[in-house]
Amino acid sequence: MELWDVYDANRQPTGRLAVRGQKLAPGDYHLIVHACLFNDAGRLLIQQRQTTKKGWPGLWDVSAGGSALHGETSAQAAAREVREELGLSLDLSGVRPAFTLHFATGFDDVYILRQNVQVEDLTLQPEEVATVRFATLAEVQALLQSGRFVPYPKTLLPLYFETAGF
Repeated sequence: MELWDVYDANRQPTGRLAVRGQKLAPGDYHLIVHACLFNDAGRLLIQQRQTTKKGWPGLWDVSAGGSALHGETSAQAAAREVREELGLSLDLSGVRPAFTLHFATGFDDVYILRQNVQVEDLTLQPEEVATVRFATLAEVQALLQSGRFVPYPKTLLPLYFETAGF
């Protein structure tokens, strides 16, 4: 059973916990994280979600992401998600998210990271990730437009690239 910390609208911990899969009460929020790994060539590492995933099966997504577990900081959650999904260990202590997005039931901390990793050196989590590859902004936008990428707002992915300096 996966437990999440519950936050109020001001991102203050309430001291209560939520169970993954159970609907949050009105006014309750949880924390998710996304890690966007860019190489020096300006390409974003993207992953294709397994077809067995409940949300957006088979679609392409940013490098890694998921919910923060009970007691985790945002940076700890991002590092754990990258390690679990990609087999890559990162030290994100002292690293702040590039920005936080608000969504209906929570907060999404987005980490924009420069990592010159080789795809063949990654160990993919078979339950979550089908495959990975590096992609340009134009390739990501084409996947988004064709319905083969998680349906983020159209202006969000260009913002990730711009924040990374590309």
